[in-house]
Amino acid sequence: MDIGIVGLPNVGKSTLFNALTQAGAMVANYPFCTINPQIGVVPVPDERLERLGYLLQPEKLTPTTIKFIDIAGLVSGASQGEGLGNQFLGHIREVDAIVHVVRFF
Repeated sequence: MDIGIVGLPNVGKSTLFNALTQAGAMVANYPFCTINPQIGVVPVPDERLERLGYLLQPEKLTPTTIKFIDIAGLVSGASQGEGLGNQFLGHIREVDAIVHVVRFF
């Protein structure tokens, strides 16, 4: 599953991305610190998989994963080319779900 992390500039998207993936993406206090999407893959722990592995003894156990994509901030006027413009839509076109980070201050 691919999950895109979106929101306005400087709301904490990269901080959330780093907390989820421990990827160490750059975090700064200015807009557009993230220009290109950052991608982090996280294995999903599942005790059922461990139990099946114990019972079936396969050569390899492959857990399911979630891919998080840290997408640059969306700004007002993007449809007129401000910020990343329509590239923003291209970045989220392929994701299965969206996490919208909102400002809380």
